[in-house]
Amino acid sequence: MGVIIEGKGLTKSFGGLTAVKKVDFHLNKGEIVGLIGPNGAGKTTLFNLMSGVYHPEEGTLSFNGMEITSLKSFEICRLGIARTFQIVRPFLKMSCLENVLIGIIGRGDPREGIKAKGEEARKLLKFVSLEGHEKNSANNLTLIEKKRLEMARALATQPRLLLLDEVLAGLNPSEILQALELIEVIRTQLKMTIFWIEHVMGAIMKASDRIIVLDQGEKIKEGRPEEVVNDSKVIEAYLGESDA
Repeated sequence: MGVIIEGKGLTKSFGGLTAVKKVDFHLNKGEIVGLIGPNGAGKTTLFNLMSGVYHPEEGTLSFNGMEITSLKSFEICRLGIARTFQIVRPFLKMSCLENVLIGIIGRGDPREGIKAKGEEARKLLKFVSLEGHEKNSANNLTLIEKKRLEMARALATQPRLLLLDEVLAGLNPSEILQALELIEVIRTQLKMTIFWIEHVMGAIMKASDRIIVLDQGEKIKEGRPEEVVNDSKVIEAYLGESDA
């Protein structure tokens, strides 16, 4: 299968607070790996290190064997790492098609003409079930539609690794099932690796091959979902005090 990304000893502090502390992790190609932990555990900070928003004080990151620790966000994106955000951030005054086109144009591929880029954007909107919304303003979309547009914008950069930050937040049970189906289709049809922060425990346990658990910036558990959910440290840190 092969490792697509690996972090070793990653540490990031903000003033006197250590948000991520000596975290080691890896993702194998084609996996869906869940990242869980209580609020303030360091999950989004780890994503920010992986996507170049922050650089670690200690530790290294490598992507497909290439060190990316000090690269800028746009450089990391062009290598093949894309992300969504917990709070969706489309360009609200632009159409859905224009939002996706930005991701395509951002790849900086001069071989593609504007007609080809437009067709690719339409295909991505159809892929995320936003067909017919091409001319609609992003501001007029429902929450789940905005999340689908966020996904399309990330996919427009042609990533090999997709970082998802709480894509299920605010969705009802029916919408959660739709989102889970889309995530699995992205993995299987686009041959993509997915690293996923989520607080909807039932969903992430069902959809993930492995789970990594952070607490107070440290990795406290890693394993299959059934191993993680029954671990006493995870129960105490994430689900409340253990009865043991």
